[in-house]
Amino acid sequence: MLCSGEALPHALQMRCHRIWPDVELHNLYGPTEAAVDVTAWQCRPEPDLGIVPIGYPIANTQIYILDSDLQPVPLGVAGEIHIGGIQVARGYLNRPALTAERFITDPFNKDGSGRLYKTGDLGRWLPNGSIEYLGRNDFQVKIRGLRIELGEIEARLAACAGIREAVVIAREDVPGDKRLVAYLIPETGHTPDPAELRRQLAGQLADYMLPSAFVTLEQFPLSTNGKLDRQALPAPDGGSVAVRAYEAPQGPTETVISALWQELLHLEQVGRHDQFFELGGHSLLIVTFIERLRQQGLSATVRLVFTAPILADMAAAIDAEQNPATATAIPPNLIPAAFSQPQTETVMEEFHL
Repeated sequence: MLCSGEALPHALQMRCHRIWPDVELHNLYGPTEAAVDVTAWQCRPEPDLGIVPIGYPIANTQIYILDSDLQPVPLGVAGEIHIGGIQVARGYLNRPALTAERFITDPFNKDGSGRLYKTGDLGRWLPNGSIEYLGRNDFQVKIRGLRIELGEIEARLAACAGIREAVVIAREDVPGDKRLVAYLIPETGHTPDPAELRRQLAGQLADYMLPSAFVTLEQFPLSTNGKLDRQALPAPDGGSVAVRAYEAPQGPTETVISALWQELLHLEQVGRHDQFFELGGHSLLIVTFIERLRQQGLSATVRLVFTAPILADMAAAIDAEQNPATATAIPPNLIPAAFSQPQTETVMEEFHL
């Protein structure tokens, strides 16, 4: 059985193995501009990689994964897939501008005669030498100044236990507050836990790539031509964030912080055990939060928010800063007015000053 033309979900691969255990399953990849398939991978239930690679280059094919400066990316780093070889087309008929943009001189060919096709697809090299497909670079987004590959997040989510399909988009339901939202179709009988999913992703992705919300759906909305309709995906509700077991805030500082988080993160309820970043907080929002705290007569630092992101811990740290423990003053007669010259020289020698 050959699969090509669309990304093969890991859950579908495993389902094929269960239904047809004696049938070989191959995952192929390639665009029309390079005579269709240029990589191949034989799928096997063991070892279970958690993903379905697109495999290795076929004969007479060169695959490069490059950054925006046409430099090879390191192992495991996302880049654009470029294809070289005898099967690369000459260009687009009567479209010279697009041909010049997508069909480029091969910078790795010494005699300058080779050409590469810029696929617009994202991928990365795996330790076994195969390639993982990460989606189109059309789905790159920039949030808070950082460029994010949505396909990479989707691939990591789809590999989580109990997740059949995953889609990630950037939403701006509140003007100026763009966030990543993950949409999931779970396996039958499985209920995804946002906190657990976030914990699993945190070990594989940078903090700025972690979705703020995880929305579970029975099926994804489709357009009239049967493609995923990203515009029709619903806005997340309060149950889609990583909320911990609720316990009401205690004391005035916890109450103030809870109210501010509810307002800034657009949540109906925040408990004393909730965590700022799990609820969708981020570095830029910290600045606003600190300023709003100041207006309430409380002070905090960026470092404090990162080191004590749980509401109760943060409130305790703020209260400790507001009310520092008193210390017994040291009488002046116990403190020398200045070091003597020998003492100074000793200190300088000790610290190589």
